[in-house]
Amino acid sequence: AALFRGCVMDGLFGHVHDATIRTLAVNGVATVEVPRQVCCGALAAHAGRDDQARALARENVLAFDAAAPGATIVTNSAGCGAMLKAYGEWLADDPLAGRAHAFSARVRDISEVLVERGPVPAGRLPLRVAYDAPCHLQHAQRITTQPLRLLEAIPGLELVPLEGADRCCGSAGLYSLVEPDLSQAVLAPKLRAIAASGAEVVATGNPGCLMQIGAGALLAGMDVTVLHPVELLDLAYRA
Repeated sequence: AALFRGCVMDGLFGHVHDATIRTLAVNGVATVEVPRQVCCGALAAHAGRDDQARALARENVLAFDAAAPGATIVTNSAGCGAMLKAYGEWLADDPLAGRAHAFSARVRDISEVLVERGPVPAGRLPLRVAYDAPCHLQHAQRITTQPLRLLEAIPGLELVPLEGADRCCGSAGLYSLVEPDLSQAVLAPKLRAIAASGAEVVATGNPGCLMQIGAGALLAGMDVTVLHPVELLDLAYRA
């Protein structure tokens, strides 16, 4: 598999990439690096900079075709995954259209890859965990059950229900920066639901959600940790 590193994930969540590589290795998947890859283009698309988004898409198609032809392209960012899977539409009128469609067909979220392969058994991780579904994972990619199955596969982990787990946390790409007041208003009921769930950990698979919920919980003085689901599986394997 070829790991898509992205920009926000690589800059702020490199530890999630490390956990992804280790977890794939435990499940028999070798990871290939693609050094010429660039930002997926999602933030440019959110800002209405379509030409920039298409330019980044072209660079990624060429980079992955050169470094990892035919390999599964694994992403651990819901926003990146949604954008990468849409390259066929973004470059529909481009000379690279055929290669872009083939690229998108190779993109898989880390939860998809691991659930298809098992995952292999892990050690005990006695934690109360609530799962919050990133919008770009459940609505754009239609991935709903795989992250839950990853968490359910960890011995000792108690998956607690989270009211409104399918609702936006208020991050929404650039939204939390350009509309901070409304973004915080959307986040508020999410934080109340997390507190009511009694969870020690909130698991979510997108950098915007990790930052939005994590920062909100910190500012509210909540005793809860926010992690990517693959980090929990990695911890269970290391246990």
